[in-house]
Amino acid sequence: RRRVLEASQQLTEIITSEPSTESLEPGGDTGLGAEEESASHCLWVDKFTPRRYIELLSDDYTNRCLLKWLKLWDTVVFGKEKIVNKAKPSTAAHPPFSRPKEHPNKWKTKVQLTEEILEAELDQHKRPKYKVALLCGPPGLGKTTLAHVIARHAGYNAVEMNASDDRSPEVFKTRIEAATQMRSVLGANEKPNCLIIDEIDGAPAASINVLLNIIHRKDVEGEGAAGAGRRRRREGGLLLRPIICICNDQ
Repeated sequence: RRRVLEASQQLTEIITSEPSTESLEPGGDTGLGAEEESASHCLWVDKFTPRRYIELLSDDYTNRCLLKWLKLWDTVVFGKEKIVNKAKPSTAAHPPFSRPKEHPNKWKTKVQLTEEILEAELDQHKRPKYKVALLCGPPGLGKTTLAHVIARHAGYNAVEMNASDDRSPEVFKTRIEAATQMRSVLGANEKPNCLIIDEIDGAPAASINVLLNIIHRKDVEGEGAAGAGRRRRREGGLLLRPIICICNDQ
C-alpha cells in the first residue's frame, strides 16, 4: 500500500509539474501550440484543400478548359481587349478543326467542341457564346474545389449558392441577380463575383427555367426593339458575370 501511495504521489507531481514548465515557455510557442491544436481539429478535406491552380489534382484538361472559358469574360468584366485579339489568330492557327463541319452527322470529339467554344466570337456585348459552364461528376471528385480555385485564380470573388436549398423560384432568381449584378463587398475587396451554383440537378424545374430565362432574355434584349428593351431592363440588366453550375447527375 505504501508503494502504491508513493507511486501515485510521484505521478501527481509529474502531471502537475508539466503545465507549469510549459507556462514558462515564451508566448510565441503557446500561440503556435494553439494553431497546431486548431489545425488538429480541422478536417483533412479543409486542411489539405487546394488553394492555388498548381495544387489542383483534378484532370488537367478540364482545369485548362474551365480557365480558358472563364478568361473569355475578361473583355466585359475587366475591360481587357487583348483577349479578343488573341482569339482571332487562334482560329487561323488551327484549320483542321473546321473539317468536322463537312460531316454534321458525326459526333464531335471533346477537343473539337472545346476549340469551338474557345474560338467562338464574342457577342455584341463582348460576352462569350456560352454563358454558363457545367461541371458534372460523382461526389468527391473536386468539382466545387475546382470552381473556387479557378474563380480566385482568374481574379473573381467566388459566391456559392445551393440550388437544392432554395426551392422557391423567386428566391432563386433574387439570389442569382444579386450575385451577378451587384458588387461583392464595399471596401478593400471589390472583385467581381463569379456565381457557383452547386447541386443544380436538385433544383426544381421552375428554378431551371428562371436561370434559362435570365440567359435568353438578356440575349434577346439587345436584338429587340427599344420599347421591349426598356421593359426588360426593369426586370434586370445584362448578365455580365460568369456562372458555373455543378451537378452529380448530368
